[in-house]
Amino acid sequence: MVTNFKRVSFLLALVMTVAAILTPSVISGENGFSDLQIHKHLKRLNKPPLKTIKSPDGDMIDCVPITDQPALAHPLLINHTVQMRPSFNPESVFSESKVSSKNHQSNAITQLWHVNGRCPENTVPIRRTRKQDLYRANSVEKFGMKNQKSIPKPTSYEPASVLTQNGHQHAIMYVEDGVFYGAKAKINVWNPDVEMPNEFSLAQIWVLGGNFNSDLNSIEAGWQVSPQLYGDTRTRLFTYWTSDAYQGTGCYNLLCSGFVQINREIAMGGSISPLSNYGNSQYDITILIWKDCGNWWLRVGEELVGYWPGSLFTSLKDKAEEVYWGGGIANEMTGGRHTTTTMGSGHFAGEWYKKASYFRKVMTVDGANTLREAENLHPTTDNDNCYSVKEGQSGSSYWGTHFFYGGPGRNAKCP
Repeated sequence: MVTNFKRVSFLLALVMTVAAILTPSVISGENGFSDLQIHKHLKRLNKPPLKTIKSPDGDMIDCVPITDQPALAHPLLINHTVQMRPSFNPESVFSESKVSSKNHQSNAITQLWHVNGRCPENTVPIRRTRKQDLYRANSVEKFGMKNQKSIPKPTSYEPASVLTQNGHQHAIMYVEDGVFYGAKAKINVWNPDVEMPNEFSLAQIWVLGGNFNSDLNSIEAGWQVSPQLYGDTRTRLFTYWTSDAYQGTGCYNLLCSGFVQINREIAMGGSISPLSNYGNSQYDITILIWKDCGNWWLRVGEELVGYWPGSLFTSLKDKAEEVYWGGGIANEMTGGRHTTTTMGSGHFAGEWYKKASYFRKVMTVDGANTLREAENLHPTTDNDNCYSVKEGQSGSSYWGTHFFYGGPGRNAKCP
C-alpha cells in the first residue's frame, strides 16, 4: 500500500514537473502574460548597455552602442548604414533667439536623467523597459503600439472623421491637399490631468501621406502623458510612426525597430522640464520634421535626434500630403460620462496666452528646402464644449502663425 502510494506520488510529481517545463508559468493579472513572453520581449527591447544612468524620476537610461539599437533589427534595415547627419537643414531654422519675451521661454530640452550623467560618444540613451511596463499592456507583442481601436476608418478625407473615433478626441489645425517636405512648430509644454490609467493626453505634429483606409503613413512627434505606457503621469517626449494606418507597423519611441537615433543627449520617452504654469511662466519646445535624401529627420530644439528611414514607408517615400498640429486625448469612460482628462493646460482656447495652450511659429517645409509660415489652416474638433481650438490673432514675427487649443473635458456643457 505504501509502495503504491509512493509510486502514485512520484508519477504525479513527474507529470507536474513535465507540465511546468512544457507550459510557461503565467503571471497573475488581468492580461495573463507568461514569463517566457515577458523575458523574450524584454531581451528584444533592452540591448546590453555600455553604461546605465538612474534618473531621479525612477527611469533607467541605458547607453547602448548606436549600431546595437533596436531600429537596426528591422528587416528593411539589416544592412542599413547609420546616417550621422542630414545633408541639409531647412533654411532659417536657427534664426530665432531662445528667450524672446518675459515669462515666455523656448529652452533647450531638459530631461531629468541628465542630473546623474550623460551617455558616452557613439551610444544612444534608451529608456529601459521593465516587466511592470509589459504587465500594463494589452498585449506583449503590441506593447508600444497604438490601440487597435484607434485605427482610422473614415468615410471621407475630413480629419474629424479620421481622428475622433472610439473615444479619441482632438483639437487640431491642419493643411491638406498639398506637397510638403516637413513641418515645424513651437509647442507649449504642460502636464495635463489624466483620469483613467489607460487614457492619455498629448500635443504633437503629424506628417501624413496616403489614404486613411489601410495605407496611411504617419510620422509623429511631441509630448504626452500616458500612465499605461510609462507607469506615471509625467510629461514625456515621444515619437510615433506607422506605414499601414496603425494596423501592424510602427510604435512609440524606440519600442520597436524603425526610428534610428543618433543623439546621445535625448532619451525618447524621457520626462521633460520645465513645464508651463497657468497665468505665469510659459515654456515651449521646438519640433522640426523634414525630408532629406529619402529619410525623415527629427530635431528637438537644437538637438538633431535621428531619422525615420524612407524604406519604412510607401506614401511618405516621396512627400507628405497633409500636416496636422494640435492636441489629443483618449476618453475611456463608460456609462455616458465624459472623461475629466484635460487637454493642454486644461483650459479652452478662448482664454488665450498664459492660460490656454498654444502652438506658435507653425510652419511647413517646401520643395526648395524653405520653412514657410503655414497658410490656410483649417480647425477641427469633435465637440467644442469639451476641447476647443482657435487661430491666434495677427501678431509679431515672434508668434508667427499660431493657435490656441485645449479644454477640461467633463464640465457642465460636456457631461
